[in-house]
Amino acid sequence: MQLNLKDFRRLCILKGIYPHEPLHKKKVNKGSTENRVYYYVKDINFLASEPIINKFREYKIFLRKLKNAKAKREYDRVRRLYARKPRYQLDRIVKERYPTFASALRDLDDALCLCFAFATLPHTKTITTSLVNSCRRLTAEFNHYLIESQTLSKVFISIKGIYYQAEIMGERITWIVGHDRGVGHVSQVDFAVMTTFVEFYITMLSFVNFRLYQSIGLFYPPQIVFLSNKINEEEEAEKIYSLARPLAKQVKEEEPLPDMDISSEINSEFAERFNDMEKKNNLFVNCKFWLNRETPKDLLAIIIRSCGGGVSWENCPAAFFNENDASITHQVIDRPFLSNTNINRFYVQPQWVVDCFNLRRRLPLENYLPGAVLPPHLSPFVSDTSGEYIPPERIAQLKELVEGTIKGNHGNFLNINKEQNNSKSDEFRVEEGKTHKENVQKSIDEKVC
Repeated sequence: MQLNLKDFRRLCILKGIYPHEPLHKKKVNKGSTENRVYYYVKDINFLASEPIINKFREYKIFLRKLKNAKAKREYDRVRRLYARKPRYQLDRIVKERYPTFASALRDLDDALCLCFAFATLPHTKTITTSLVNSCRRLTAEFNHYLIESQTLSKVFISIKGIYYQAEIMGERITWIVGHDRGVGHVSQVDFAVMTTFVEFYITMLSFVNFRLYQSIGLFYPPQIVFLSNKINEEEEAEKIYSLARPLAKQVKEEEPLPDMDISSEINSEFAERFNDMEKKNNLFVNCKFWLNRETPKDLLAIIIRSCGGGVSWENCPAAFFNENDASITHQVIDRPFLSNTNINRFYVQPQWVVDCFNLRRRLPLENYLPGAVLPPHLSPFVSDTSGEYIPPERIAQLKELVEGTIKGNHGNFLNINKEQNNSKSDEFRVEEGKTHKENVQKSIDEKVC
């Protein structure tokens, strides 16, 4: 293929070709014990027919010409060379690696983890500005899809970062997002290899976002719902990044759903999932949240808006209301004390929002007041199975759930009995403790005795 090691690695990453460990390593290596990397012959033949190799060679020629022009100080020629810089498209490779949309969704977790990580990195010679901006744009678009489609199912805050899980078109996708903090210079990571992965995942995520937006009737690229039409592109981009304002939707006629016969087992499972979805989507309806500066705004905005609530914060580009708005019901703070408080709103810590979302109900506010010692933040990704350790806090939550279910079922049982008693006919009624017809033989026997 006449490629150097750097270009060969890049080609393998883009095409999804990985090395393999042979079963008889010493036999393949002809008796030598030297460590080597092995590839299948069919994979090498597959790479040799890739048209993008020609672009790599053109880029090598471009660098040689650019070096000569800079050495001779021919700056006009340098500008012309940059204008004709060879570029390649990865659309065909993405379609080749993911022939169906479901296959792309199954590999979406790696793309999201890497794009969210690069969206917060500082600009360097390897990590270019355009790369970081593309990651930031695509991740913001995906967050908007989570809000509009209400597909987010689980959230967990850990030391490593924030874990998310969403159910998109039947696929469970889990990814991690780092905390909002400054990232310094990192020297232990080979960013030259990582940028190749990001380059491919950017193209892939663009296809996925377009398909997801079309599936729920949103415009792509996304458009913000504005009160006025006078706005420039930079302000619109900042409003999209803020996640505080809903997106504009395409007007489509709703088609009636076909009638389907569903078995009782599937029907009960569907009803359970539907009830869980309804609880989640209406969790914060008619609630307005004000977020303080120290809180994780993206995390809280995604959860609150996907549950039907409104959110805003200081210097928010797409703010619907300000801090002094009388309609604010909750204020989320992450500091022990506030000098000025409003008696018409609740003050809670950020963990209250996440715990309410995972349990699908509003928890009591006493344990989440500012400065209070928070209860343990339990992971929703751990399933409660018999024989394994269950924390006492989780046992208390399960008891509350069971008690609430029993009370609800008992209330329904009483209502059913009342309806049955009211529906009884008055034509035939027997008083308690008396027979309807007197027994003549019994009365004769009593007189004889």
